[in-house]
Amino acid sequence: MSNEDLEYQACEACGVSAEMGFIIKEGDDVAEVRVYANGKDALEAELNNYLALAKEVNANFKHEVTQLAEDSQELVARIQFECSAEKLIFELKSRSLAK
Repeated sequence: MSNEDLEYQACEACGVSAEMGFIIKEGDDVAEVRVYANGKDALEAELNNYLALAKEVNANFKHEVTQLAEDSQELVARIQFECSAEKLIFELKSRSLAK
């Protein structure tokens, strides 16, 4: 019996079924981070935590930051990695930073 004859089955231990192509998609290498804090210095300090984490995953990342307004308590950063797997690793690791 070949693998083509087998129907994809859910994992009985966890009840989940997925193919890696649904989780790691080619070209999906940009993570969007929203940072909330009071004041520009606090926003930058919080963003630096995410950038340090991104550097641990891959030192060759690129990023751009959009602050919504000068007195805003939110900023948005887009961090681009070299591949989709690095983005996924970053997103999983960054859960510890989210408050």
